[in-house]
Amino acid sequence: MAKDETVLDLLGIDEASERIYHLVLRQGAASVPVVAEQLEISHAEAEGRLDKLRGMGLVARRATENGDYAPVDPRFALRILTDRHSDGLARIRDHIGVLADQFDAGRSSQADAPQTQVLSGADALAAWYVRLQHQAGREFLAFDRPPYVSASSNPLEPVVLDRGVSWRAIYSAASFEHEGGWEEVQRLVARGEQARATPDLPLKLAIADRTVAMVSLTLEGERFDALVTESPPLVEALCQLFEFYWRSAIPVAGNPEAVARGLTTPGRRPERAPTPEEHAMLTLIGAGLKDEVIARQLGMSARTLRRRSQDLMAELGAANRFQAGAEAARRGWL
Repeated sequence: MAKDETVLDLLGIDEASERIYHLVLRQGAASVPVVAEQLEISHAEAEGRLDKLRGMGLVARRATENGDYAPVDPRFALRILTDRHSDGLARIRDHIGVLADQFDAGRSSQADAPQTQVLSGADALAAWYVRLQHQAGREFLAFDRPPYVSASSNPLEPVVLDRGVSWRAIYSAASFEHEGGWEEVQRLVARGEQARATPDLPLKLAIADRTVAMVSLTLEGERFDALVTESPPLVEALCQLFEFYWRSAIPVAGNPEAVARGLTTPGRRPERAPTPEEHAMLTLIGAGLKDEVIARQLGMSARTLRRRSQDLMAELGAANRFQAGAEAARRGWL
């Protein structure tokens, strides 16, 4: 890499990480072993530097066994980053064209993107999802359900939330079936995400600022197709679909005690607040998860979960899960 190409240090990316970034751009995707071999560094260092680039939204990690890293179009990723820096970073803007040439050399691209286009392949979908997060300036709406095209954790979402973007997500029951799913949602809620849960969702969806949307066309685990559209009528229809599911979904609270206090009816003797464990149980039960999955997410045995669920239903005076949910809602627990 020529000396005048070393410009990303202004974004906090050192020379070694920038060499890795150029390598991923040129090749279209690269694994940790390939990066370590070509740059003659350890696997740990290669993985650490790739994860830093991923956290900045410059690359996306594939949901594959070897976890290859694929580039995100620098025309969007770098432009958002440079907008948050001083005018002294203007020379990076001038360099975006050079990086875009490397990006285009690693994959085919269309000169004029249509208003509505079909995407195919896990890499294309993962890159567009990152791009939508970069583009969101006010609001981000999402349906979360398997299958996933990239690693389950999303390091870019906290960055988007810190920009003041309102992020609302609805999770299907299947979203919590993988290890650590409930803890990940709790972490994001603590950072500012508004989350709700529902037994099932008909598709995967992401909408940025109610102007551009990406919606899944397939839900098989081996084929990934999606529609990206800026068509105002179609985007509006998808926004209405989101709001329809949002109204009936169960809120995932970051602080169950505060929620219970805030929803107590004025003039009525306050009910006791649910414990965090009780709130989690009610949320996951209401989302339709099986006892075995709920128990795994909450770190207890299925037998212990059933016993505590029975105790909770007895306190709520409920004969079944539906009645338990209705009474919990009446008390302001959900």
